[in-house]
Amino acid sequence: MKQSIRDKLEQLAARLEEVDRELASGEVEAMRELGRERAEIEPVVTLYHEFRQIEDDCAGAREMFADPEMRELAQAEIEACEVRLEALEDALQRALLPRDPSDQRNLFIEIRAGTGGDEAALFAGDLLRMYTRYAERRGWKLDIVSASESALGGYKEVIARVLGDGAYARLKFESGVHRVQRVPVTETQGRIHTSACTVAVLPEADEIADVAINPADLRIDTYRASGAGGQHVNKTDSAVRVTHVPSGLVVECQDDRSQHRNKAQALSILAARLHDRQVHERQSEEAATRKSLVGSGDRSERIRTYNFPQGRVTDHRINLTLYRLEAVMEGDLDELVDALILEHQAGLLAELAGET
Repeated sequence: MKQSIRDKLEQLAARLEEVDRELASGEVEAMRELGRERAEIEPVVTLYHEFRQIEDDCAGAREMFADPEMRELAQAEIEACEVRLEALEDALQRALLPRDPSDQRNLFIEIRAGTGGDEAALFAGDLLRMYTRYAERRGWKLDIVSASESALGGYKEVIARVLGDGAYARLKFESGVHRVQRVPVTETQGRIHTSACTVAVLPEADEIADVAINPADLRIDTYRASGAGGQHVNKTDSAVRVTHVPSGLVVECQDDRSQHRNKAQALSILAARLHDRQVHERQSEEAATRKSLVGSGDRSERIRTYNFPQGRVTDHRINLTLYRLEAVMEGDLDELVDALILEHQAGLLAELAGET
């Protein structure tokens, strides 16, 4: 293990002892924050203590190796210790990786039809269904909060809220351009067309901690909703359009019968978009020195192609092709998601090694 990494772990071990002393002092005001810090540090320090214990065991086995009668037993113990040390060192390095504070948050997923007209809108519907099925597999809840349907089915734009443990951590790499290659239902000559949709995954913002919205910066318009929803939806001004004047961001919500709930949803989406913009601005400033191997999250970046004639899906960021498109479209995304997370972690580990 590199000395710089060992130094970081020693600092964490010392900090855990300090936190325990402060918790024992009974200062109520700091208890909550200290408890949260302890919960983050303690698992890493426990691993490090195990690592040091195995190091001591290995040193003892090497001393025992000098005795000819104990050499065979010592050799077996040394080999076992070295295997365990390697696994622990890898686990410790991963534990030291910077954590995304948004990973445990709920999220908004926005899907917009791009090039391809009606076929792109149909594909937007397919993507929404894919994410809905994935949410069901993970035990999450997915609710549509805003939708603009197309004439032939699918969506020109649809926004859904996903609630569940670790939802953002699993879906945050879905942002970008998703391309589909297939024969559209409207194609009479059997020709393959290429269409695209843009996906944006935004962690739900903590309006107090993450972004402050000045009510004076908002223009709020109400109007009668259009589309499905029965007689009520067309007879009351329940739809809400919120414009954030300084940024020019506009959010519309009309899926709920309640104007109040539509307004609340619109403000929540606006907060998420503003927070996302702030995060991307910071990442752009850091891009010269730090860039994720799985992409920058740029909405214009083509990240994945779904080729229906060949039954394959390709993620271009990690050069991964799977010939199980049907399963993927039914929400079986874990193989893709796990590969993206591992690639991201590999990039962070490389950076950690570079820093050390």
